[in-house]
Amino acid sequence: MKTIKAISLFSGGLDSSIAAKLIESLGIDVLGISFTTPFFSAEKAIQAADLIGIPIKIIDFTDDYIQMLKKPRYGFGKNMNPCIDCHALMFKKAGDLMKELGYDFIFSGEVLNERPMSQNRISLKKVEKLSGYEGYILRPLSAKLLDITIPESEGKIDRNKLLNINGRSRKMQFELAEKFNITYYPAPAGGCLLTDKNFSTRLKDLFSINPEPKTECLELLKYGRIFKLQNDGRLILGRNEKENSAIEKLNANDFIIDTPEVAGPLGVILNNYSDENILLAANILVSYCDAETGSEVRVVCGNNFFKMKKTDKSNYINLLLV
Repeated sequence: MKTIKAISLFSGGLDSSIAAKLIESLGIDVLGISFTTPFFSAEKAIQAADLIGIPIKIIDFTDDYIQMLKKPRYGFGKNMNPCIDCHALMFKKAGDLMKELGYDFIFSGEVLNERPMSQNRISLKKVEKLSGYEGYILRPLSAKLLDITIPESEGKIDRNKLLNINGRSRKMQFELAEKFNITYYPAPAGGCLLTDKNFSTRLKDLFSINPEPKTECLELLKYGRIFKLQNDGRLILGRNEKENSAIEKLNANDFIIDTPEVAGPLGVILNNYSDENILLAANILVSYCDAETGSEVRVVCGNNFFKMKKTDKSNYINLLLV
């Protein structure tokens, strides 16, 4: 008999781990896939896949994600989180991989009504339809409460061995975790920066001045203070040594700005590198360094060296984005 193979949308959380082990217990080969962008990582998924013993493939789909993020069909949640469109894009990528590798269906650890906005019956159907793989998406933890899928109707998986979990209580999941010897799983919430209000404000601002940002620019939004310069320019200043190091690694161009002889933040100028913006950025940078107010500080910006007098940083608080 042909071996049935399925692709798991694997986040590394308790639900996706249980779903993977449940499908595997039915004699089906499971391949986990997890996605990465500047807004979320696959770190937890990699760790959990190793612990429960399933192979995992990591897919960076940042370019496709950014295009979706500009105009999600079903809009945003509380901040810039396009949950329905995000899940649909993940299922589309999983479905494409299913066809490419000759797998039989896709499944996830989603539980009906566990998350009232993104996992209700209507939202689950929207995700399926938008993905382009309607009928091939199985949610084994709630399958008995949902419409029958193609793999079930074709006899590739026994519906009677699937579950009917509903709602936010996780009592049954904890019992199943014990049954499958799953001893580690991360907390169910968090992980996506697009649900964070401050990061969403930064991202909206970046899109307003640069509709096609590079990945490095998106990564830079995670760090430092951001100041508005002239004509859509921006300055990012590190707040500590760790952030300075991250900014330096992410931005290798000539618009890193620094005070090499005095301890202080490292900065990077984005989008508009005019002389006026370099001068304004230098003033802001020096106002945050450890020199005494009124003293002259040498500033380096690319190949340019010049001296600035330190002023009170409160002069620039009106330029602070978030």
